[in-house]
This record gives sequence, C-alpha cells and structure tokens, in this order.
Amino acid sequence: MRLQDKVAIITGAGSGIGKETALLFGKEGAMVNVLDVNIENGQQTVAEIEKYGGHAAFYHLDVTNPTEVKSAISEIENKNRKIDVLFNNAGISNVGRIDEVEPDAWDRIMQINVNGVYLVSKYTVPFMMKQQSGSIINMSSCVAEMGLAKRAAYAATKGAVLAMSKSMQVDYAPYNIRVNALLPGTIMTPFVEDYLRTSYDDPEAAINNIKMRQLSGDLGRPDDVAKAALFLASDESSFVMGAPLYVDGGVVFGKNA
Repeated sequence: MRLQDKVAIITGAGSGIGKETALLFGKEGAMVNVLDVNIENGQQTVAEIEKYGGHAAFYHLDVTNPTEVKSAISEIENKNRKIDVLFNNAGISNVGRIDEVEPDAWDRIMQINVNGVYLVSKYTVPFMMKQQSGSIINMSSCVAEMGLAKRAAYAATKGAVLAMSKSMQVDYAPYNIRVNALLPGTIMTPFVEDYLRTSYDDPEAAINNIKMRQLSGDLGRPDDVAKAALFLASDESSFVMGAPLYVDGGVVFGKNA
C-alpha cells in the first residue's frame, strides 16, 4: 500500500497507460480521480478499481478547457481536502514531417499535449502549495531526446513538457512539491495497436522493426510505465526532483551492434 491515504489525479485515465496507472494506484491505496474526455472509458476505469475494493471517482473533462479543468480540480480538493499526486498523462500523437502536418493538426496536438499539462497543473499546484507537499508527474517521451522520422509535432510537444517539468521543479521546490517527467519508448497501448494496424500493410513487420530499435528486444507494456509512475508518486522517490525517468527499453542511450 505505497499510496495509502493519498489522493491522486490522473488525466487520460480511461485507457492505455493512464488506465493501467489508475488501477495500480488504486491497488496501492490511493483515492484515484479519473479524468478523461471519454465518459464510457473513464467510468469503466472507476468500475474496475471499485471492483477490487479500491476508491475512485470519474470527472469528464477536456484538458484544454480552462473552465472544466478549474471546476474539476476544485471539486476534487473540496471533497478530499488535499491533492497528493498529479499525473499529467493525457495526450495524443501525430505522424508526419513538418511539411506534411496541417496547421489545425499542429494546433490540436499542442493544445492537448502542452496546454493540457499547463492547465491541469495551474489549477492543481495552488492546493499543493497550500499543503506544502505534492508529486507531479508529467508525461514526456523518449522522442524529446532523440530524432524520430515523421514525429516532428509530437516530439515538439514532448520536448516542451520535459522543459516545463524542469522549470516547474525549480519554482515549486520551496513548497516541497516534486516535479518529474516520464519518458517512455514505444508502449503497446490500444492507440499504438490501432496505429500499426491502420498505417502499415504488414503490422507484424512494423512491430519487429520497432523492436529492433530497443535493447530490450521488445515493446513496452502499459504496466511498465505505470510502475515507474507509482515510484514517482510514492514517498520512495522523495529525493528525485526535476528528473527525466526513461522507460524506453534502452532506445535512447543504447545501440545494438
């Protein structure tokens, strides 16, 4: 019970990494506030947490909507009287070179991946400052540290999140708030599965090509990232501040011969 009696907020907790993390946090004793734009998925996550005796609540919101975000965060704090953990996980991907990405697609990924982190953090941090404690986990990506073909927009957002996390840590360290970033590699989420199925004539060949980039020789799973998020959320990481935590199977710093 590494999160016993802690109150956690997870955005994009209706599927993939966010859902896996919500389930794990619930098993570890946290009160999990599930935030997602998809009502059915979000409610399903809550139902699964409650099924094994955990505690959770669902809030339907768009992380790019300031009014919705402010209202939800205020309600969470009013109900629980504290907020211990914020995991800014919500995000989307984008495929294409700069000359192939349309302005509306560029704006959308920036709004969700960058502004979403900003807005949820903006309205959560004051409560953490008041209580003089908290852990914020921002979802970046290993592409923030490396070049990857046809991922310019996505890489730009994840680089921004990583830089934002480091500056946030400097600002909020005096309030005993820790801010760290997760940098996953390719994780086999429903989104990735759908992308591979619809974007390649031979999805299996595509998966094998991706595996070759990783020293692990395999793709990551949502629970690989969830366990890293649990570490950053727990008191076990009390001396980890402003850090990028790689969960990438060795793709950034390793190279097969």
